[in-house]
Amino acid sequence: MAVKTLQDLLNEGVEGRGVLVRSDLNVPLDDNGQITDPGRIIASVPTIEALVQAGAKVVVTAHLGRPKGEPDAKYSLAPVAVKLAELLGRNVQLAGDVVGYDALSRSEGLTDGDVLLLENVRFDPRETSKDEAERGKLAAALVELVGDDGAFVSDGFGVVHRKQASVYDVAKLLPHYAGTLVAAEVDVLAKLTESPERPYAVVLGGSKVSDKLAVIEALAPQVDTLVIGGGMCFTFLAAQGLSVGSSLLQEEMIDTCKGLLERFGDVIHLPRDIVVADKFAADADSKVVPANEIPDGWLGLDVGPESVDRFAALLTEAKTVFWNGPMGVFEFANFAAGTRGVAEAIVTATGKGAFTVVGGGDSAAAVRALGLPEDGFSHISTGGGASLEYLEGKELPGISVLEA
Repeated sequence: MAVKTLQDLLNEGVEGRGVLVRSDLNVPLDDNGQITDPGRIIASVPTIEALVQAGAKVVVTAHLGRPKGEPDAKYSLAPVAVKLAELLGRNVQLAGDVVGYDALSRSEGLTDGDVLLLENVRFDPRETSKDEAERGKLAAALVELVGDDGAFVSDGFGVVHRKQASVYDVAKLLPHYAGTLVAAEVDVLAKLTESPERPYAVVLGGSKVSDKLAVIEALAPQVDTLVIGGGMCFTFLAAQGLSVGSSLLQEEMIDTCKGLLERFGDVIHLPRDIVVADKFAADADSKVVPANEIPDGWLGLDVGPESVDRFAALLTEAKTVFWNGPMGVFEFANFAAGTRGVAEAIVTATGKGAFTVVGGGDSAAAVRALGLPEDGFSHISTGGGASLEYLEGKELPGISVLEA
């Protein structure tokens, strides 16, 4: 990646300078507003910490959830500020707005090594506007918070596939650098695309084929093994002419899946048995059935034990593994065995020297929720959508602008 990095900025010197950092702090919250998985906050700390230690006045911008372009208490970054302060071991101010009076007055009062977190940047409709001039106005207001001699560090990998004011437009107004996290993510993904060691196995799960179609099209010709589980597997099973009961099904994608099986049937591996339930609930009655015997009225919520064994045999022998998407509804204990089994097989592969990447999103959440060792994987990405778009060969605006 031909861009300047955080280390380049530190070498230039940041003491007394304002530095705007775009972090990815979009963490899941429970119904009480408590953070259930702080992984992205933890991953954001090294860049912020390095700037603090070097004496920068750090202004952090980030989003949480999908507010509709206006303040919404449910999506406030208040719990994030508390967790970030705990991890940094120092006070983190939270501005009461994005670029308004409170943000401006607080930024003017910063001293060397201080950290200011702006309120959810998506409270401002200009952040996600399709109008370049509108985004530019918000970007200019963000730049004002760090001053004329400020710098921009892009460290929110989970948003680099978005052309948004705090990701893309600010980089055109300030000297710009890739943060520790963004640089590491791009290095890892380049390793997956440029010269992966073989056998190369990809595991895809999640609910919809349509969400993963582009990455299947891009990776199927390049990999030795493509394991498909999760809700999306039922559309593939239906494409083989099997009945899937009440399982999740994208009927409009059946013909597409038929085409994929015809072209890449030698590398695509589908489950042979399914854990089915009589309803979508943690306490549902469940049983294991062959993939071609899903009863009417029942729905598949996990891949079965025979499938896990088959998938594990392929994965433990791989030299490169990319995993994106759970194998089942891992949030329910009775339907977590498939995801756990596949994850443990990838951990085994790592132990045998394989290069293994967890592609963010629900997969990263599953690793932590199931208590699996994070160091059992070579890399756990913070950006599911961004990772997939990179592997699809798409240009990521938040990366390309750093190269300018």
